[in-house]
Amino acid sequence: MSKVILKKDREGSLLRFHPWVFSGAIAQVTGHPAEGDVVTVQASDGTVLGCGHYQIGSIAVRMLSFGMDHIDTDFWADSIRSAYNARKAFGLIDSPDTNCFRLVHGEGDCLPGLIIDWYDGVCVMQAHSAGMFRAKKQITEALQEVFGDSLKAVYDKSSGTAPFKAGLDLIDGYTYVAPGFEASETVVLENGHKFLVNWNEGQKTGFFLDQRENRDLVGRYAKDRNVLNLFCYTGGFSVYALAAGAAHVDSVDSSAKAMAMVDRNVALNGFDAAKHTSYTADAIDFLGKCEAGKYDLMIVDPPAFAKHRGVLNNALRAYQRLNAAAISKVAPGGIVFTFSCSQVVDKEAFALAVFSAAAQTGRTVRIMDRLCQPCDHAVNIYHPEGEYLKGLVLYVE
Repeated sequence: MSKVILKKDREGSLLRFHPWVFSGAIAQVTGHPAEGDVVTVQASDGTVLGCGHYQIGSIAVRMLSFGMDHIDTDFWADSIRSAYNARKAFGLIDSPDTNCFRLVHGEGDCLPGLIIDWYDGVCVMQAHSAGMFRAKKQITEALQEVFGDSLKAVYDKSSGTAPFKAGLDLIDGYTYVAPGFEASETVVLENGHKFLVNWNEGQKTGFFLDQRENRDLVGRYAKDRNVLNLFCYTGGFSVYALAAGAAHVDSVDSSAKAMAMVDRNVALNGFDAAKHTSYTADAIDFLGKCEAGKYDLMIVDPPAFAKHRGVLNNALRAYQRLNAAAISKVAPGGIVFTFSCSQVVDKEAFALAVFSAAAQTGRTVRIMDRLCQPCDHAVNIYHPEGEYLKGLVLYVE
C-alpha cells in the first residue's frame, strides 16, 4: 500500500479526527497511488495515523479510518450498519409516517465522499470521490448485508457528482435489483405526506430530504395564508402548506419537469386543484414582477449560489438582492422562510446578507427562528464544515 507522509508537526488535525489531509501538509508520497486508492497516512516520525482515499487536489486524502493502516473486510458493512443504527436512534427506521431519509451523509457518517438516500427500500448512491466510486461494489454488498430482504434496489447516480472523470465509467445505473423489482420512481411518505421520487431524472438523488423538518415548520404557519414557494423543485413546501390549510399556494420553478412533478404531488395528496397554481418561470424574475402584499408567507430556497470560495462575495450579494426583494414584497405581518445551501457561506455570513437586505427595505423585521439541516444529514463534531444548510424565519411588519 502506498504511503502519504506528513510534514513535521502537521498531524494535529488528524489527531483531532478531522477527516481531510490537505496537499500542503504532505512531505512525501511513496509508491504510485492512483486516484481512489486506499493509502496509509503517517506522521513525520513514522507513526501511523490512519488510512483513506487518495485523490489529486487540495484535499489529498479523505480519511476512512484513524489508527489503522488498512481497510479490513468488515469495514463497509460495519460503517453502513453504524449509519443505520444512528437513523434508528433518530426514529427514522420503521417510522409509520416517514419512509425516506438520508442513510449516509459523507463525513458526517465517517464515509467521506459518499451519499446514500433511502426511498422506501431503494438506495440511491452518489460518489463525490473516485475512491467511493471505485468502492461501489463493496458498498452495494454492505447494503445487502445490512438491509437483507427489505432492500429493493441500489441505484448509482454518480455521473454528476464524481469529480474525477479519468478512468471512471460514469454511467448511472443499478448495482443491485431485487427479483421482481421494476421501477424508476416510487411514492414515499414524509411526515405522512406523499411524494413521487424519480431517481433517474430528478435532481440530486430525486428529492431534497434535507428540508423535512423545515417543511414541517412551514405547515405550522401556513393556515389561511397566501403562500409563494420559490425554487420549489417538486413542491415539498407547497404540499405541507396545502395540508395545513393555506388559502392558496403558488409554486415557481424554472424546470418544466419539476413543475409537472409538483402538479402530480398536489394531486397525489388529494388537494383542491383550485388552491394551487404552478408557474414554470425564473423565480427571481417572478418575485420581481409579483404584486407587493399579495403573499403573506414566502419560501425562498434557491440552489447553491457558491460552490467554491472564489465566488463567495458574488454569492453573498445575490443572497442580499434576493432577500431584499422578498422582504420588500411580502405583506405586512408576513413571514419569510429564507435558506442557503451553499457550504462555503457560513451561517454568520448568510445572516449578515439577510440583515443587509432587511436594512435596504427599511421594514421592521424580526427573526422568529434559525434553521439547519436535520439529524440524518449528520454533522461530524470533528468536521464542522459538514454543516451546510442554514435558514432564517422572518416576521416582517
